[in-house]
Amino acid sequence: MAAQPVIGFIGLGLMGKSMARNLLKAGFPLVVHNRSRSAVEELAAEGARPASSAAEVASRVDILLTSLPDSPDVELVALGQGGIIDGARPGLIYVDHSTIKPATARHISEVLAGKGVDCLDAPVSGGDIGARQGTLVIMVGGRAEVLERVMPVFNAIGKTVTHVGSAGAGQIAKVANQIMAAAQMVAMAELMMLSQKAGADPRKVVEAIRGGAAQCWTLDVKSPRLFSGNRTPGFKAYMQAKDLAIALDTAREFGVPLPSAALDAQLYTAMLGMGMGELDNSAVIGVLEDLAGTHLLDGFDE
Repeated sequence: MAAQPVIGFIGLGLMGKSMARNLLKAGFPLVVHNRSRSAVEELAAEGARPASSAAEVASRVDILLTSLPDSPDVELVALGQGGIIDGARPGLIYVDHSTIKPATARHISEVLAGKGVDCLDAPVSGGDIGARQGTLVIMVGGRAEVLERVMPVFNAIGKTVTHVGSAGAGQIAKVANQIMAAAQMVAMAELMMLSQKAGADPRKVVEAIRGGAAQCWTLDVKSPRLFSGNRTPGFKAYMQAKDLAIALDTAREFGVPLPSAALDAQLYTAMLGMGMGELDNSAVIGVLEDLAGTHLLDGFDE
């Protein structure tokens, strides 16, 4: 029986730490690195091997995964001094689970190919719950034969893996996902505020509509959290704002109008200006509460 490949993981934040932990549970040898050392120490106590730099991780593993905040972070870790490129060797597979600009993903893939590194851009959807439960949706750009080699790793962290196309295509799919996710969050906030101001209990309204054409993951998962007063992340609002900025930037690159996404981006920008950037992306309802002059469930017994 062939030995398990050694996996590296860089970026142990809200999503990354849970993904790395699921790799450990699946029996993969794991090397980890993170800017904040507390997460590294936590996983080291569970069996991971710590590393002091991205280059060191790259030099010690067969497949290297990253989960980082934004395009500049990924480019720095991949191509900067002391980054993956400095420790890479021919045959290394680099998989980026971050949400970044498709153009950045293509650039990194092209540069690392010169070092003999195969790259997959593989952003994920499913939030912290999916990361913890190992049920993430993974959208992949890159060569199909490379994806086939990485599938056992993906099976440890996700439930659905779709090969979208060549380098950058995974990020294009994630842009599309985030346009829809933001639209649903804003629509949910709007229908809740309209229901409340018009005198109907928003909880009953959601109960009435979620079995019909309005049914969606957002109503199923996020509305109970809002009704219980829970606005902790999930998926942080400032990250949703960042992802919408990527969507609008990509749309400008290809000359595609995104009028509703542009409006949603303004609402998330307002949310950040109101000091709510660390809350869940569903907490965009706070912007509408401010505009409507009421708070969710005010006047309705909880």
